[in-house]
Amino acid sequence: MKYQADEKRYDTMQYNRCGRSGLLLPAISLGLWHNFGGVDSLDTARAMIHRAFDLGITHFDLANNYGPPPGAAEENFGRIVKRDLAGYRNELIISTKAGWAMWPGPYGDLGSLKYLTASLDDSLRRMGLDYVDIFYSHRPDPDTPVEETMMALDRAVRQGKALYVGISSYQPEQTVKAVAVLNELGTPCLIHQPNYSMLDRWIEEGLLDVLEAEGIGCIVFSPLAQGLLTDKYLDGIPADSRAAKEYGFLRTDQVTEELRDQLHRLQVIAQERGQTLAQMALAWTLRDRRVTSALVGASSVKQIEDNVAAINTTLFTEDELKRIDNILTVTDSA
Repeated sequence: MKYQADEKRYDTMQYNRCGRSGLLLPAISLGLWHNFGGVDSLDTARAMIHRAFDLGITHFDLANNYGPPPGAAEENFGRIVKRDLAGYRNELIISTKAGWAMWPGPYGDLGSLKYLTASLDDSLRRMGLDYVDIFYSHRPDPDTPVEETMMALDRAVRQGKALYVGISSYQPEQTVKAVAVLNELGTPCLIHQPNYSMLDRWIEEGLLDVLEAEGIGCIVFSPLAQGLLTDKYLDGIPADSRAAKEYGFLRTDQVTEELRDQLHRLQVIAQERGQTLAQMALAWTLRDRRVTSALVGASSVKQIEDNVAAINTTLFTEDELKRIDNILTVTDSA
């Protein structure tokens, strides 16, 4: 059956301005880091993308190495776009990145002009696109001059292969340098994509201030700490969970007794707010006006629906924030 988008898809989603740009992004965006690769069900991936778009999620975030195997997520997304979303391309924000290892040899990793240029061409081919909306430097390269890496981003825009550019996982000082180079080249940095959650708050120590001063948007990845900030791990490690998989970045030794105690205490606050733990965790990342969007992953349509519902209750009282901070501080010092 041919996919037809829900006519009411823009009625309930919240859209936030990305820094000082003209671009609006949905408060909840969908990342294809996990569950969209060659080892996953294409039918399930298709259903999740359909439902996301129907709920007003217009932004789909990828990277060249997403899979497994690397490149598979872009290939699958390209199949879905061609089959179902080609007619909606003007309504989609599609991003991809380059910066992690993608192919053997000295030209398939980090931040050289050679690697970023070749990688973007490959990404466009895999997705069947003429351009992406946002192209990122996925991580800083300690051995390549920042001027060269930013030149690659600027070149992508000038060639019409990307509309905007961004950086990911750059520290505050690195961000300042990269932004200055991009401004000099005439291609401003649109957005920064750092990891941020209740369990990892590093961006509060300077990065958010830099982004605000420079007028740059912020889209946070892993706002649920790879699924830890959900009810999935309250009583152990389920067999079908991310931590139980042989591949991926979440390890079983991260799910400690101390963490589960923290999660139980946070869940109490979430229940008082009428939310699930995951919904509260997402709302918490969006409490700061400098955070443009929370980038979520999903393994089912229901997860997407539950995550989008987080925007229904994004305000926190001072007491709630203090209680959350106390729980996190106690755990951090334990």
